[in-house]
Amino acid sequence: MDDYRADFELSVNRSMSMPFAGLMVWSSVAVLSTQLDSDIAILVLLFMTGAIFPLALLIAKVREENLISSKNPLAKLMGMCVLMVNLLWVVHIPLYLYQPEFVPLSLGVSLGLHWVVYSWIVQHPVGLVHAGLRALACFIAWFLWPEARLFAISTVIVVMYLFSLFQLATRPVSSLFTEST
Repeated sequence: MDDYRADFELSVNRSMSMPFAGLMVWSSVAVLSTQLDSDIAILVLLFMTGAIFPLALLIAKVREENLISSKNPLAKLMGMCVLMVNLLWVVHIPLYLYQPEFVPLSLGVSLGLHWVVYSWIVQHPVGLVHAGLRALACFIAWFLWPEARLFAISTVIVVMYLFSLFQLATRPVSSLFTEST
């Protein structure tokens, strides 16, 4: 397991591509939510969050980050987690059709769930903190700002990404990585 973790750490180059992409998308959604009718803004949210992964692939190429690996079982596990999160679209779409005010909350929380497994893989609390605080803050924002839910939740997520990107950039490289190389 130590060798797999070390290989994962080396290949993902601090795993910053997905959070950068998420930061860009959720920032755009926050801004657009102030300019568009709420029904249109939620529709924009649905489509833009679908752009996170393709955008992350482009960023990963520039950063020389192996976002998709078929060799390391831990990378495969992360891929399965992303798939798991995306299976929740069967919840988001009916919510959009019947209770659209819940869509920012459902997407805001669910699209951050894979961070828990990432934390376990890299043996650092960054993912647990991100997922936990993100879920709690989205929940609170949803109740506190009913007239600006999309903006409030998007802003919460942007702040979470900024904090997590700082942690990813500054966290010590795993001792497993230094021992295995």
